[in-house]
Amino acid sequence: MSRIGKKPISLPDKVEVSTDKSNVVTVKGPKGTLVQAVDADFKITVDGKELVIERPTEQKRHKALHGLYRALLNNMVTGVSTGYKSQLELVGVGFKAANQGNLLELSLGYSHSIFFAVPSEIKVATVTEKGKNPTIILEAIDKQLLGQVCAKLKSFRKPEPYKGKGVRFTDEQIRRKAGKTSAKK
Repeated sequence: MSRIGKKPISLPDKVEVSTDKSNVVTVKGPKGTLVQAVDADFKITVDGKELVIERPTEQKRHKALHGLYRALLNNMVTGVSTGYKSQLELVGVGFKAANQGNLLELSLGYSHSIFFAVPSEIKVATVTEKGKNPTIILEAIDKQLLGQVCAKLKSFRKPEPYKGKGVRFTDEQIRRKAGKTSAKK
């Protein structure tokens, strides 16, 4: 049996989980509401303060989806109760970030500025302190959407291994390479 799938999900206070006949799970919490469709074969039960997902058979497909659905529902419960937060750092001379609402303006060393419209489900804040790299702070309840937006922002200027310039997470370690060495005569 799936080690991840068989673990019950503990539900914090103020979090409600409901399912309908077509196995659509709705999770409501203090931060918002998330909805996820689950395969009709799976049985989802709420026992007091625990959410349990049971698979019908030992088929390879059911085994593969068992842990997936448990992880997705656990991320939903965590999202509506505490939320998710990511911080991206712009490393490079002249790199800037500014936002007006959910419109993010990035200056990443190109001849033009990049304007990126962040989805309305995500809260955006930019911090620019003297002597430190500009930082973009993203907060959301949907982990998948937050990760997708972070990946898109990183794709505008990926961190390069020689000087470490680019957009990266604040806690991310970049493997650095040695540059060219001069030939000795």
